[in-house]
Amino acid sequence: MNQQYAEAGVKRQDTLATMAIKVLMILGVFIALFLVIIVRGIFGYVGVAIGVGVFFLFPKLHIDYEYIYVDGQIDFDRITGKSKRKTMLRIDFEQVEIMAPSDSSALDSYKNMQLEKRDFSSLSKDSKPYVIIASSDNKKMRIIFEPSEKMVDIIKQKNARKLVTY
Repeated sequence: MNQQYAEAGVKRQDTLATMAIKVLMILGVFIALFLVIIVRGIFGYVGVAIGVGVFFLFPKLHIDYEYIYVDGQIDFDRITGKSKRKTMLRIDFEQVEIMAPSDSSALDSYKNMQLEKRDFSSLSKDSKPYVIIASSDNKKMRIIFEPSEKMVDIIKQKNARKLVTY
């Protein structure tokens, strides 16, 4: 049994929107404490509800992505709160038209096309993201991710014509 297997993972950096949500949640905790300690009564219950909501929602803002490549098929998983995993997308490399670094000139012909964009990258400025152009369910997608060197090498062994490395 000669399976080709590689995996890679990245931590998603906080965007401006997630930082704003975190700040609002922290302010919500202070408001909840104020309602519970000072106001009491029915507003105390509202404060407790706000506190419980923040307790459960705050960890969900921590997002990691993991990519698993096995025998010509790649899974894109999202891990929220370092505990809950969900497979966001699974593609077979038979559906892939091209895979190249995001700054590659090989992707120039796809820049003006209407493609569904799926971003599974870390959003870091130091990263080297790759782009996959694939067809799935009669629509074309632009998938952005950050594979490891081992994953790129394994994909190159099996699908050399679809992978561009320059």
